Formats: sequence, structure tokens, C-alpha cells
Amino acid sequence: MTEEYYLELSENPVQFESASSVNNVFFDEANKQVFAVRSGGATGVVVKGPDDKCSVAFRMDDKGEVKCIKFSLGNKILAVQRTPKSVVLPDKRTLKLLKSQSINVNWYMYCPETTVLLLSTTVQGNVLQPFIFKNGTMSKMSKFEIELPMVPKPAKLSLSERDIAMATIYGQLYVMYLKHHSRTVNSPGAEVVLYHLPREGPCKKAHVLKLNTTGKFALNVVDNLVVVHHQSTQTSLIFDIKLREPDCAVNIHQPVLPARSIHPYRIPLTGPAVAPSQAPVPCELYSSTWSVFQPDIIISASEGYLWYLQVKLRPMLTLLPDKGKLMDFLLRRRDCKMVILSVCSQMLVGGDKGALPVVAVVFDKLNQVYKEYLEAEQAYTVAMESAPSRSSSAHKRPVRTQAVIDQSDMYTHVLSSFTEKKDVSHKFIIAVLMEYIRSLNQFQITVQHYLYELVIKTLVQHNLFYMLHQFLQYHVLSDSKPLACLLLSLESTYPPAHQLSLDMLKRLSTANDEIVEVLLSKQQVLGALRFVRSVGAHDNVSARKFLDAAQQTSDPMLFYTIFRFFEQRNLRLRGNPNFNPGEHCEEHVAYFKQTFGEQALMRPASV
Repeated sequence: MTEEYYLELSENPVQFESASSVNNVFFDEANKQVFAVRSGGATGVVVKGPDDKCSVAFRMDDKGEVKCIKFSLGNKILAVQRTPKSVVLPDKRTLKLLKSQSINVNWYMYCPETTVLLLSTTVQGNVLQPFIFKNGTMSKMSKFEIELPMVPKPAKLSLSERDIAMATIYGQLYVMYLKHHSRTVNSPGAEVVLYHLPREGPCKKAHVLKLNTTGKFALNVVDNLVVVHHQSTQTSLIFDIKLREPDCAVNIHQPVLPARSIHPYRIPLTGPAVAPSQAPVPCELYSSTWSVFQPDIIISASEGYLWYLQVKLRPMLTLLPDKGKLMDFLLRRRDCKMVILSVCSQMLVGGDKGALPVVAVVFDKLNQVYKEYLEAEQAYTVAMESAPSRSSSAHKRPVRTQAVIDQSDMYTHVLSSFTEKKDVSHKFIIAVLMEYIRSLNQFQITVQHYLYELVIKTLVQHNLFYMLHQFLQYHVLSDSKPLACLLLSLESTYPPAHQLSLDMLKRLSTANDEIVEVLLSKQQVLGALRFVRSVGAHDNVSARKFLDAAQQTSDPMLFYTIFRFFEQRNLRLRGNPNFNPGEHCEEHVAYFKQTFGEQALMRPASV
């Protein structure tokens, strides 16, 4: 059942003194700090942040009930509100009015990440006026109207701040409106309407999330997913605004997955009276005392916990059977790499040719992201080379996200182990490998030689030499030096591989030296000499290299032939058969004299 939960509370929550008659709890969304204020501050104020660096403890005089308390960014200035119309700064400071706006406000909301302030105006409250703060200035943005499910008569405040939230999704700011439908028999259920709020230009209705039920809801945004909590059923839904339903209009979205509860959470018992054997107490999920804050915070003031909501990706493998849709979903998530590789491995288990179209779709989706990253990286490199003097801020290096699954990832985590499986048809294994290579070629990504090697080894393992020959003949496997060397090593198993290798090395016009090295390493010294003569390089090759190789064969007549060839070369080029000191062939001359006698050495031509 554990695999069914795709949402969980963070393992290490921020803990604070729970709310009580003597302890009030406040939350500051900008600094993500919890304030526990005991006795109006007289017996202590403890501030807990996302990490220990943000934790502060102090005392202040009890001058009445604290309605709100916050620090400025960096904990430099404390502000305390005790009355509806006044804010006190305990550290005496002079304030200066920079700008004012005359506007009737029902309520306000502030998004610290984007520094946007949202004001509810008009009698019904559904005309929202945003302001943006930047570099110490306040700018008015385009106001917009929220479509209410029904217009009350006479007019009254109909839009509550409880039904509005602001959050950044995929880098864009959205105003989320929880639209409760009238409770009629034909009620289609509540919706979350997303209004896109750009820096410039009008705010437009962009997406509608269908909840298909009614009741009390709360909203979070986690990893660019909109999470909708439903209190009465104690379940949550997730929506991805980039996933398009095939049978829906562009901006209408259904939940990605079936409704599920957040993973059960247990609170460890603390205190002197707690026995070591006492089990942790289950936490009441979706409690009426929970407070939800953007983007991903859930606070239980009664239990003294602040959690970050997290998405678990592994359950998606069973909950989202459509592999194409699953891949689209996973590629947009933050910690997706190992889960994506798991999907790839799983879809190949017990595979048959009927699964190939699905495999092709998945490979294409992965390689599209891979190609986009490679192009961005290349564009960055070109820009830096063409204008290196410009500041690096002008050209930002593309960030390699976990969604970039390259050939090394696929080879290491999926394909190499897949080719070893005994219970899978070798034809399917080869088809999968070729499908991945096809996809790489389709996106014009250079195929790494180790993928071709995997294909060749699989073909050889199953004695499919005719297929190997065809793949090479029709250049299905691209030429490369490592591949040619692999073919040479297969000569004992498949003799034609030797010539296939030489043909490949010749096609790689820059590989003449490698051909010589490979032939010499296989003690084919005469073959290497014939090759250098065929490409016209015999006047420039190292005599010592060939004489070393000939001597290592322990074939005296072969050594004699090679030695005589280089004597004749010396005579033709310099008029003298002797080797120059710079050629370092002294030991070979000594070996020749020892084996064949000094009289066998060629003499300089007499004038």
C-alpha cells in the first residue's frame, strides 16, 4: 500500500511550541518563519525558520495581545502589530512614506517570491488590483476581474481571501481561484481557475482544474504541480498544467492521478515520562487545525509542526499506466532521473515486439529533451567564443536538469543489463538497441561507439553474423576507430571481421596511423607494410616500430624481409643503406648481424 501514496510530509519538520492559552503561533510567509509568542512576549518569543540559521529567541514587554509579528528579510527589523491600525518597531526607527495609493481594499495578499501585492476591491471583492515592488518602487499592474459562479443581489462581498492563492508555476505567476459551484443537483463540482499574471500586459484566465466534487479545499504547489487537498475525504489531487488531455479543450485539466491521501505520518512521543518502547503516535492528517501556506507548507499549530509537502515519483509507475503520458509527467519533475531510468528498465521486462511502439515513443521523448540541452550548450559555447569579453551574466550556461538522460545514463542503467537478460528474446533486445539508435539519429545526436559495441557484442553472442555484416555494409552502425578495433578482435570468431575492420579504418581517412598500430599489434607486420605503401606513407614511417614488431614475432625470415626493405628505403632516399643514429635502430642492426652475419648487410653503392 506504501506505493499508493504519491504525497508525503517532510521527514524532518520544523518543530515549535504548540498553540495554547499562553502561547500564540504566527507564520511569516516571506521568511518562512514560525513565531511562538508566550504571554505576549514577556516570557519569550522563539522564532524557527527553515534551517537553524533562521532560529532566534528573545523577550519583549507584554503590551497587549499580539495580532501579528514578523521580521524583515535577514532578521534585521522586528515589526509587531497589536491593534488593527498600528505596527510597532521595538527598535526605534524613522519611517519615510515613499508612495501611496488611494483605493478601497477588502483584503490583501502578498507573494514574497515575486514581490507582488494583490488587493481585493469593489463591493463584491472580485476585482483584483496587483502591484509589484522592485528596486524600492511600487508599480501598478493591470487589474482584472475574477468570474464568480453567481452574482449576489444585492451586491455583497463574495470573494474571500481563503479562496485565492498566488504561486509560481513553471516560472510564471498565477492567481489561483477556488471556485465553489452552487450546491444543485446538476452541480459539476468545484474548480480551481488559474489566472496568468504577467509582469506586463493583461491578466488572463489560463487554466481550469476540474475537482469533480464539492467541499472544503486547500491549495499547495509542489514541483510545479498544483495540489488540491479535500478535507472531507481526506485525500489530495494533483494537476500538471503542461499535461494536455486529448479529449479536452486546451486549458481544461483533469487530475493526473486518482485521489490519494498524504502518506501517514507518525509523531514521536517526547518528554521525561515517555518510555523508550512507546510507539510514535499517528498524526491526524487533513485536520481542521491545519493551515496551508504557499507554495508547499503545511502547519499544525496544535501539534507544533511545520512540514514541507513533497511529491513521491515512484508510485507513478503503477498509477499512470500510459507510458507516454507518464514520461511527459516525469520529465518535468525535479528529482526524476532514477525514476525515469526505472520506467525504461521496467518497460523492457518481458518485452515483445508489440511493446516496440511504446519503447519508441519513450526514447523519442527522452532524446528530445537531450537534444534541446545539447543545442543550448552548443549555443552557449558559440556565444562565449564569439564574445568572451562580455560579462558571463549576458550568457547563462544552460542548467542540466535531471530530465536530461544521455547515452551514458541509458547504457549504464538500462541497456547494458538489458542485453544480459536470458528470459528476453535476443531479437527483441537487438530491436530495442536499434530503436534507441534510430531515435538518436532522428534527433541528429551523434551515437556513442559503446552503443554500437553493445549491438555488435549482442549479435556475435547469438551468432547473427549475417545481420552484423548487413549492419556494417549498409552503414547502420557508423564508422569509428573503437568500433574497427572491436571488429579486429572478433577475427578469430568471425574471420571476415578483419577485412570489415580495415575497410572501416580506411573510410576514416585520418586513421592511417591507427591502422598501422592495429595491424602491428596483431603481428601482421607485412600487412601493415603493404598498407603504408598503398597510401604512399612508406617513406615516412618509423623503421624502428616495424623492426620491433618483426622481432617480436620470432620469425627470422620476416625480420630479414622488413630489415631489407628499410635498407633499400635508406639507399633510395639517402644513397646509403645504413640507419641514421636518430632512428635508434642499433639493437636491430646488432640482431641482424648476429642472426645472418655481417656480410648480409647491404653495402653503400660505390661511385
